[in-house]
Amino acid sequence: MNTQEAYNLWASQYDSNQNKTRDLEGKVLQTILSEVPFEDCLEIGCGTGKNTEWLATKAKHLTSADLSENMLEKARAKITSNRVRFVQADITKPWTFGKGDYDLVTFSLVLEHIEHLVPIFEEVASALTRGGHAYVGELHPFKQYSGTKARFETESGTQVVECFNHNISDFIGAARRCGLNLIQLEEHFDDNNRNEIPRILTLLFQKA
Repeated sequence: MNTQEAYNLWASQYDSNQNKTRDLEGKVLQTILSEVPFEDCLEIGCGTGKNTEWLATKAKHLTSADLSENMLEKARAKITSNRVRFVQADITKPWTFGKGDYDLVTFSLVLEHIEHLVPIFEEVASALTRGGHAYVGELHPFKQYSGTKARFETESGTQVVECFNHNISDFIGAARRCGLNLIQLEEHFDDNNRNEIPRILTLLFQKA
């Protein structure tokens, strides 16, 4: 099942499912970005708006994009702020969100579904102002190595979303090629238990 089909199907239960990955990434995004000043934000992979609500409290202008029509429908129903613009978009195609318009671009649990990272970071670099930041929050590669993937249950059985494994160095190297310098890397654990495999990887880049 491709990514768009999967998330369209998942949308009806996405907010109500137990999902440690979704919940932990949402918490760490707020912690990390609370220290980052921004006014114009581009949110990639807004889904049902789990992070959109918080980002809208900080940004003067927020463009929230997602591939799934059904996820966007859920997000629009819960978020009516005039500071938020929702856009359906396939980020593997040329971006039409604006060039040099944003001081923050965020990715939340998105890049595991993208095979080639460099073209994405090229678009990020183009979208950012000089000195702007890019936040990446992903299922940790160690979790992927152990077999964990985005999945959900339906009446017809378990649905597994198409995913690609990226090493930590893959993210950093692709971003560096596009003029984005790593300024922060953190690993986040269930219940802060650092004896277990980390669940979430976060990376914060800045445009040179």
